[in-house]
Amino acid sequence: MDKDLERALALSLRESRANASSSRAISISDSEDDDDDRFQSGRLQENRASKTESSRAATQSVHYPEPPSQSARNTPAASFLSERAQMERERLERLKRLRGQDADDGGGISPPAKRQHIPSSEKHANGRANIASASSSSVPSGSSASSRTASTSINSTPTSEQLFWAGELRPTANKHSQPRQDGKPTFRLTEVLGSKSDISFAIIASYAMSVSWIYEFFAPSTPVIVVAQPDQSGQPTIKNILPNWVMTVPFLRNGRGCQHMKFMLIFYKTGRLRVVISTANLVDHDWRDIENAVWLQDLPPRSAPIPHDPKAIDDFPSIMQNVLRAVNVRPALANMLANDHPNLPLQTINDLRMKWDWSKVKVKLVPSIAGKHEGWPNVVLTGHTRLMKAVRDMGLRTGKGKAAKDLLIESQGSSIGNYSTQWVNEIYWSARGESAEDWLDESKARRAKLPWPPVKIVFPSLKTVRDSVLGELGGGTMFCRTNQWEASKFPRELFHDSNSTGGRVLMHTKMIIATYRPKKSIFEKSSQSNGKGKELFDSETEPESDDIEIQNDPIGWAYVGSHNFTPSAWGTLSGSGFNPVLNVVNYELGIVFPLYDAKDAERVSCFKRPARKYVSGQDRPWIQEESQLLRQSQEM
Repeated sequence: MDKDLERALALSLRESRANASSSRAISISDSEDDDDDRFQSGRLQENRASKTESSRAATQSVHYPEPPSQSARNTPAASFLSERAQMERERLERLKRLRGQDADDGGGISPPAKRQHIPSSEKHANGRANIASASSSSVPSGSSASSRTASTSINSTPTSEQLFWAGELRPTANKHSQPRQDGKPTFRLTEVLGSKSDISFAIIASYAMSVSWIYEFFAPSTPVIVVAQPDQSGQPTIKNILPNWVMTVPFLRNGRGCQHMKFMLIFYKTGRLRVVISTANLVDHDWRDIENAVWLQDLPPRSAPIPHDPKAIDDFPSIMQNVLRAVNVRPALANMLANDHPNLPLQTINDLRMKWDWSKVKVKLVPSIAGKHEGWPNVVLTGHTRLMKAVRDMGLRTGKGKAAKDLLIESQGSSIGNYSTQWVNEIYWSARGESAEDWLDESKARRAKLPWPPVKIVFPSLKTVRDSVLGELGGGTMFCRTNQWEASKFPRELFHDSNSTGGRVLMHTKMIIATYRPKKSIFEKSSQSNGKGKELFDSETEPESDDIEIQNDPIGWAYVGSHNFTPSAWGTLSGSGFNPVLNVVNYELGIVFPLYDAKDAERVSCFKRPARKYVSGQDRPWIQEESQLLRQSQEM
């Protein structure tokens, strides 16, 4: 088996052997300077760490081991080949210990029969994201998909490639929920990427990454820039990790925080660009055993480039360009161009906006850039204040006074933060589209005394994890700590159970469903409190069906991306209304778009609504450190 594995890997690398150079050093020129004021982060890294084989694989694949023979020294790819084969053997062995012989390398997801694409309705064309319909016509046809999953690899080539000029949001395919109970169409990674022979260049970003695994989805000759998590030093670096592959990492002050973005820019030989915003890491587990979500959109090339506009800072491509600079893509691109790939379709970061037509992109891009951001021009470009700006730009501000509409926020995620009433009200203020200036002009004492706003934190209970297909052993990417849950002021009353609409699988998807409620300002209501500490936002007493539906006006909005509902992801606001300061710990990325009716919300939502509220004294969140089964498996 070892010889067969090495022979297969050798064939996949044959094309790159002739031109590969294993010793080329990468330098960062002085012109590739970083942004100035980035790096005051005041909080510890979120306990979201992935100390799994996927992270280990990414680390191991960076360094070429010393070749054992003269012939190997003359073949630059051979050392990587040997190491990669060993890594693959170790990975398969670990998976077999955890899941038995069912742990096939391909992930067991078969290519579905040809799917019927659901075209956009007129309502979609008027600015809403094209959400794949859950109607029966979108369910894969043919025989039972589950009967095929045991033997067919996730690497299988899709039967046909679809293009999504209006954008598409779908859950990822999952080995354990095929077909999905809700009938929604899905994305597999092969469908997201398309034919590997058609790709001319790619920029891919992920927190956890198995380089040896994701490498198989690209042709060996395709240049790829990988944006990854920095090491403990937190210093921005770039390095060759494979022939034609460069890894870049952004700056993290004192190594605190995460490069948590998951995105892809895929450039095709036809000139087309595909933009992908995902919740899935680039590891096999995220695309096989748990549920994630993917939004993507195809963009045609412009007939001729438009001039660079330095004043354009707030549209989708301008924000995406800022993201690429922030996560250190610029020096990686410069070095690729200066060395083996001078004809890349992207010659400068600014080309992204100038060379491709973004006119049909209707969603709003919401990044978090790690660092200290001061002053309004900087604050509104990142974190929850960027969310505020996006909500305002969509015309979805709730307003103030007697006509104000409050928002019910349902936030599904995979990692729990440290919450205070002040921070939850702070992000709630931004989610309403209300200015942070008004928030900061209120006294700190008053802000600190506010009750919990109408927020549902959607996170799997211990019972849900135990009842899932993989049980406790499948809960390794869900994070809540005992000391968080048992803290005296922790908002246990806000917790609701997370159950996928697709089946008995756990969700790594980060999603917010925000719907209007006709209520007053939180400060007005706080001033009317009866003084007995009664909570003024008991969302559970309100009917779930009272979403406002006025003609074609939106009833709210949805967010999908890498942000968990945590201060590290969304940022913490300080300063004054005149000079605000936002401190952000992580790099995050997601999209926001309007919801036009209750059916829209149901089509988008990955979790069952209304989410079941935790029963006090009975329900407890899934907490890894309390699982003896998981602990024993990790010690194996």
